[in-house]
Amino acid sequence: MIGRRGAMALGMAAATAGGARAQGGWPERQIRLIVGYPAGGPSDVFARLLAAQMGPRLGQSLVVENRPGGGAVLASETAARAPADGYTWLHVDNGILVYNPALYARLPYDPDRDLAGIGFIGRFPLYVVCRADAPHRDFAALVAASRARAPTYGSPAVASPHHLAMELAKRRSGLAAEHVPYRGGQAAMQDLLAGNVDLVMIDTATGLPFIRDGRVRALAVLSEQRTAEAPAVPALRELGHDAVAFGWQGISVPKGTPAPIVARLNAELVRAVASEDMQGRARTLGIQTNAWGAAEFDAFVAAENALWRPLIRELGIRLDA
Repeated sequence: MIGRRGAMALGMAAATAGGARAQGGWPERQIRLIVGYPAGGPSDVFARLLAAQMGPRLGQSLVVENRPGGGAVLASETAARAPADGYTWLHVDNGILVYNPALYARLPYDPDRDLAGIGFIGRFPLYVVCRADAPHRDFAALVAASRARAPTYGSPAVASPHHLAMELAKRRSGLAAEHVPYRGGQAAMQDLLAGNVDLVMIDTATGLPFIRDGRVRALAVLSEQRTAEAPAVPALRELGHDAVAFGWQGISVPKGTPAPIVARLNAELVRAVASEDMQGRARTLGIQTNAWGAAEFDAFVAAENALWRPLIRELGIRLDA
């Protein structure tokens, strides 16, 4: 839910609009929202939902521009090199803002230096799941069994939030498990049901239908507490293992974008996420939203950097080797 902070942010819209007009009457022309993934995927879907909400309120067309490939590096570079005038936005996630500087020896952009946050779209809880007929009934039994034989676990990709979340969970819980990367979460889940992999770390959008209909057993969720969508599934932190991780999405702009424009964009983003279209989709998929300001989003990203970049380097994962 959006709550009191959201109402405060929405209340800023009128005041910030006046400041934005001081920036040459912004916006006076078409705006583009760059997405580093193909059309039809989760990132693209949420970007288009936001565009439909935010464009009319800003009084300009808001075009979603897909530039997939290379861990969204091309899209990120395009946005980072654009003028800091509020007309180019970037759909961002864990990989773009947090992981890529540790995964690539050389990047044509520096997210810490070149990009500034606008706000948060939502975060996707992650579940550790096994087949419904698996012998381990809970996470403690899984950890105990892994000491005799390490199970395999699937994730949607190397260096995905799912992969890194499981590696964090392993370190915090003592679980032994061997990674098997897939091309997407659905492929991993189908191989789990076929008996070709023992576990999957899956996000709520892909995994919740399997959990709800009993095709898989969720042993733990990596949120701070149990989720409303799967209240019987314990959080790892509840079990005594301090491992919290999510997939998440947000919006950034080139660093140096004028503060009044950033404030206006944040207020409109908060309003869009609070809309019934966005909230309805979020509830269906189990996605958690909030109403962070731009500074709160930047602080969240900084905390993510401190956790995940050292882990990636410790694991020795490189995508440009």
